[in-house]
Amino acid sequence: MKRKQRKRKGSVLTWIILAAAVCVLSFSAFQLYKILSSYKKGTDEYKKIQDLVINQEEEFTVDFEKLREMNPDVVAWIRFEEPEVISYPVVHSKDNQEYLTKTFGYVENSYGTLFVDMENAGDFSDKNTFIYGHRMNNGSMFGKLEEYAEKSFCEEHPYFYIYTPDGYERKYKVFSAGVVKSTSDSYKKVYNSEEEYVRYIEKIRAESNYQIDINVTAQSQIVSLSTCTAAGNEDRFLIHAVRVSE
Repeated sequence: MKRKQRKRKGSVLTWIILAAAVCVLSFSAFQLYKILSSYKKGTDEYKKIQDLVINQEEEFTVDFEKLREMNPDVVAWIRFEEPEVISYPVVHSKDNQEYLTKTFGYVENSYGTLFVDMENAGDFSDKNTFIYGHRMNNGSMFGKLEEYAEKSFCEEHPYFYIYTPDGYERKYKVFSAGVVKSTSDSYKKVYNSEEEYVRYIEKIRAESNYQIDINVTAQSQIVSLSTCTAAGNEDRFLIHAVRVSE
């Protein structure tokens, strides 16, 4: 009798463990589906925007009138030749939280939107303008930005472009790239003197994974691009680029 009771208890325990395992697998599968669905929706939305507003027949142009109809917070379009996936609208909001989980079309999505820091002017007139974007696992948004961790990649693809509603195309050359803490002074945006700004430039160059031979002075304007890393919540991958033409 005791042997039968032990056998019955063992069978019940086995079924409980099996049921728990099925529940865990089902939940994991559902979470994976949500992630993949979110990625697809984000990819599809930005591809549709690109198709609507970008013209590359003779030269790269952006229809900001259409962009403003979709979202009046738009202030720019950023484009890399490589990684070519980086070609997106950029917004400027009253805070740095709104577009972390909201796409350009106001859809709740982990893609978010590339955005200029709330403390910046938004028209790229500051000494240093910061743009933030998510590091998506499928390589979209700023997911490929970390390719600039290697000097060889930077030397082969040193430039990116920022287009603004006033018709300007600003060309930037990357001169610094590396991992910093989210609390780093590398995120400083206000410089009380030219000397302080020069010290800031020297600091970010010293933090870089490599050195690039380009003159960055007290009169230079730079753009800093920031994204997360796979290492942890406190780490950021940050690149700095100086404007070389307009």
